[in-house]
Amino acid sequence: MSVVNLFRAAAALPDAWSSRPLGEVGTACVKVLRMDELPVEEEAHGTAEVLLVLDGKLELSVEDAEVTVGPGEMYLVKAGVRHAVRPGSRGTLVIVEVPEGPGGG
Repeated sequence: MSVVNLFRAAAALPDAWSSRPLGEVGTACVKVLRMDELPVEEEAHGTAEVLLVLDGKLELSVEDAEVTVGPGEMYLVKAGVRHAVRPGSRGTLVIVEVPEGPGGG
């Protein structure tokens, strides 16, 4: 695999919140996306997600808590946990989807 510039990969995406898979590490999928300050509705996934902010900030509602993730910080959302993106999230986000259970987390 060649070197991937995460900022260029995110900038090349057609829309904010449209992720692009960059590769896999074992059973984990690594994605990048742009955040555009607009909220994203509550959701839950069958996989855990590591949310790594490269620049900007990610504003989350996770269950009953509000969480802010800044540049160079990451947050783990376990599989099945309901979470939503609050208004004001902006910048570049890397998501690592990690299956839980046999062969996963």
